[in-house]
Amino acid sequence: MRFGIFLLWGILSLNCTLYAEQNILKWGGDANGGAPYLLLDPQNPRKIIGFEYDVAEALAREMGMQAQFVQHQWDNIIPGLNRGNFDIVLNGIEITPARKAEVDFSTPYFYTDELLTVRKDETNIHDWEDLDGKKVGTLKESVAERLLNEHGVAVASYEDQTPIYDDLAFGRLNAVLMDQPIALYYGSIDLRLKTLPKSLGKVAYAVCVRKGQTELVEKINAAIKRLIASGELRNIYERWGVWNNDMAREFPDNSPKHEEATQFKAYVENFHKQSSFENRIEQYKSYAPMLLNGALMTLKLSSLAMICAIILGLFIALSRLYAPKPIAVLAFAFVEIIRGTPLLIQLFLIYYGLPNLGIKLNPFVAAIIGLALNYSAYESEIYRASISAIPHAQMEASLALGLNRWQALFHIIIPQAIRIVMPPMTNDFISLLKDSSLVSVITLVELTRVYGQLAAASYDYLGVGLITAFIYFLMGVPFVRLSRWIEKRYSFDSHTLHGVH
Repeated sequence: MRFGIFLLWGILSLNCTLYAEQNILKWGGDANGGAPYLLLDPQNPRKIIGFEYDVAEALAREMGMQAQFVQHQWDNIIPGLNRGNFDIVLNGIEITPARKAEVDFSTPYFYTDELLTVRKDETNIHDWEDLDGKKVGTLKESVAERLLNEHGVAVASYEDQTPIYDDLAFGRLNAVLMDQPIALYYGSIDLRLKTLPKSLGKVAYAVCVRKGQTELVEKINAAIKRLIASGELRNIYERWGVWNNDMAREFPDNSPKHEEATQFKAYVENFHKQSSFENRIEQYKSYAPMLLNGALMTLKLSSLAMICAIILGLFIALSRLYAPKPIAVLAFAFVEIIRGTPLLIQLFLIYYGLPNLGIKLNPFVAAIIGLALNYSAYESEIYRASISAIPHAQMEASLALGLNRWQALFHIIIPQAIRIVMPPMTNDFISLLKDSSLVSVITLVELTRVYGQLAAASYDYLGVGLITAFIYFLMGVPFVRLSRWIEKRYSFDSHTLHGVH
């Protein structure tokens, strides 16, 4: 009887879990992108805000589902969708022929223009012909980038929008071409800049889904239609100050009331607010939990990857020195291939390439494997050099005393090599700590990624950057101390090291 009750309870729990998962709409976006799409709330950094966040919440509700945001780097968000990391992408994805070949689109939920932003004192740039010989900034993989390339304009492509307008204000760029919401939030409210009214192109945003998911597209289209008919979509855009003439032409005015641009006003107020020193300190304190979580992820990832790299590197070094020639050749080839290719490419291949072979790893495991493989190649060379530095006479003496080769290695040679290998191995670990920032391209949110999100939300790249750099420094110091302790603990008499006793 009890068994039957427990079995029934287990089945009901499983069904409830499956139902809950089916009732969740996972949507991908990049909170590092900036206003007004998705950003961390400057007043509460643990909260994500933005007009597309509001659209996603409304869309999921209309579909009878619960929205669940999944952080993903923007320039790899389509591969992330096709990999199955989330159900849809809703993050300023412009409808282009190239993207239509990769994913299916819903009906557009937003229409806008491409606008130029220039410095306040600029009087010679108004249209396409004025951009000849000029350097213009925009986002990677955007319609604006494609338009600039088609007109033969020198393009500076960026991954995030905030640095583009900073470079324009500092004189590194002559102009910036962006979608109207970005130009409004970054160009129009910066007193050093001005946004020109003439449209240089049209853009439509739509929800992306994986190819062949016709039923999901139809549900999304029906939900968008209802949101337009009720006027809720317009209210969201008005609240964020991004309602425009293109939207007015495409969407009927069915809103029972017109919202004030409350979110836009709050953003402008925060942008121009001159914080006192005390307020700035309080703001930094509010960032502490997120920075601490990012640091813990970086430390955990780096430590596990380094342990794996040490073990694999030692195996490779011993294979090159003592294994039969075919294995030694394979070990040599591995080292040369890994050292000859960038870590970023290796991470892409492991995370996005292996699923094509049926191997789908979660981001954390993929990051550990990528970092461990990369650093094992460098570690193996350090170990090979340190083992080779031990006089060969010590191996011969060990064999003469009755030890076999492996006993001599692990009891005589390798313990002495530890003293030689510790300083460069510590340096490698500190380098790995910093290189772990690259794993953000495979959706992991570590310390550097948290810094980017906080800096984009607060426009404080200097202060938050110094705090982040200091956290990296603090994480590295204990390992330097540990290295020195191990060196002293396992130090050897110089006569012993050279085989003289």
